[in-house]
Amino acid sequence: MIERSHLAIIREVDRTGTLTGAADSLCLTQSALSHAIKKLEVQLGTAVWLREGRTLRLSQAGQQLLALANRLIPQIEHTEMQIAQIAKGQRGSLRIGMECHPCYQWLLKIVAPFLRDWPDVDVDVKQAFQFGGIAALFNYDIDVLVTPDPLHKPGLKFTPVFDYEQVIVLPENHLLADQEWLAPSQLIDEVLLSYPVEVERLDIFNQFFLPAGCAPRRHKTIETTDILLQMVAAERGFTALPDWLVAEYAKKMPLRGIKMGESGVKKQIFLGQRESEAEDEYLSYFMVLAGKSIVEF
Repeated sequence: MIERSHLAIIREVDRTGTLTGAADSLCLTQSALSHAIKKLEVQLGTAVWLREGRTLRLSQAGQQLLALANRLIPQIEHTEMQIAQIAKGQRGSLRIGMECHPCYQWLLKIVAPFLRDWPDVDVDVKQAFQFGGIAALFNYDIDVLVTPDPLHKPGLKFTPVFDYEQVIVLPENHLLADQEWLAPSQLIDEVLLSYPVEVERLDIFNQFFLPAGCAPRRHKTIETTDILLQMVAAERGFTALPDWLVAEYAKKMPLRGIKMGESGVKKQIFLGQRESEAEDEYLSYFMVLAGKSIVEF
């Protein structure tokens, strides 16, 4: 009764809001589109959408179909892409989503041997999913998610790959740079520099400042690690980063990593994937490489 073409129409009508927009997107005539849905409505015994002037609004039944379309169509498209690659003699591609800004350098150490050992598999890194990696996995936009904050959901598998400690980063000649650890109150007159991530996702806030009921004087965001640490080295503020990354940059910049609080803030990096693809050969190989990785600086 329900066909892929019906689901595609429902999704495009929801996206564009009009029959004209949906028809143009799907390369159909409006009459063909209307006829297909009218036939489906007769079979279902209920309306799929309601007209509000020139705009279409999905009915309750239409919303159910939209939910089904958003689940199934990305999976079908993903499978079609894989089959097309097989037909061309290719193994496929590995799309990696990043929810960990500073992990890019670590990822390069894994990607290099992977590309060497799998010459017929391409790799693409998608940092655009840093704020919605779980949805990207479910929607088949990415195949692997690199994250320090796994959200365990049915159908997903998260594998821990290495431990690290989140530390405060100060310029080497800062008055507090010789401390073994720092309390939040010691940094309230300082400028915090961070990646452009929501405050509630920043460890420096949710595990350091907020529990102490205080905040830094100012908070500025910077997109790239190199510029972020150049700003710290130039005494424009402080930041918080993984200890292994700070150790690497401290070899060439006047930087010092210091514990966040007396006990420190311990973290892990996880790789998330869809459980249904856990046995895929080249994806499994990537997971093994990551699991064996040792960050040495």
